[in-house]
Amino acid sequence: MHFSPSQRRRALQDFAKYTLYFGLGSAAVLTSRKSHAQAPLTPNCGTQTPAQFEGPFFTPGSPERSKLIGAQEKAHKIQLSGEVVDSACRPVPGALLDFWQCDENGNYDNRSDKLRGHQFANQKGGFVLQSLMPGEYPGRTRHLHVKVQRRNGPVLTTQLYFPNHARNKSDFLFDPRLLLEPKGTDFFFRFVLAA
Repeated sequence: MHFSPSQRRRALQDFAKYTLYFGLGSAAVLTSRKSHAQAPLTPNCGTQTPAQFEGPFFTPGSPERSKLIGAQEKAHKIQLSGEVVDSACRPVPGALLDFWQCDENGNYDNRSDKLRGHQFANQKGGFVLQSLMPGEYPGRTRHLHVKVQRRNGPVLTTQLYFPNHARNKSDFLFDPRLLLEPKGTDFFFRFVLAA
C-alpha cells in the first residue's frame, strides 16, 4: 500500500495529535526505556517479591536481634538495609523479618542461634541487618534466607542473592529479581508484600 505525500503528512499530523492527547509521544517512550534500563535491582513497588524454597535449615524461635555476629568474628562482615512496603509503595511498619544463613564455610548451625535472628521493621518499614558474608556450598551460591510477614498476614519465604558472584549462574534456585543492590560496601533490598 502506497500513500501520497499529502496522505503521509495527514497521517503524521493525526499521529502527533493523538500522541499529545494520550501522552504517548516519543519522549515518553524514551523516558520509559531509560528508566527501565536504570531500574534498581530490587523489585518495583508494584511487583511482589518472589517466594523461594525455605530449605531444610530453618529453625523457628530465633532471638530478636538485628546483629547476627559478635565482635570476635573474623569473617567478612556485611550490612543489609532495606524496607518492607506493599505493592502501592506504602511502608509496612512492624513487619516481621526472620533471617538465617550459613557461615563463611557454607555450614548451617541448627543446634544454636548462630547466624539466626528476627526483627521488626520500624515505622517507615525500614530494617538493618548486620551479619557476615555467607559461604558457598555444593550447588548453591552465596545467599541469605528470610521470612517476611506483616501483622496477621501471609508469610513470604524467600532468599536473597549477592551480585557479581560467578556461582549465581549455576545455582538452580538463583533468581535475578532477588539480587541485593550494592550501596558502597553495604547492600539494600526492598521487600514488596501484597497490598
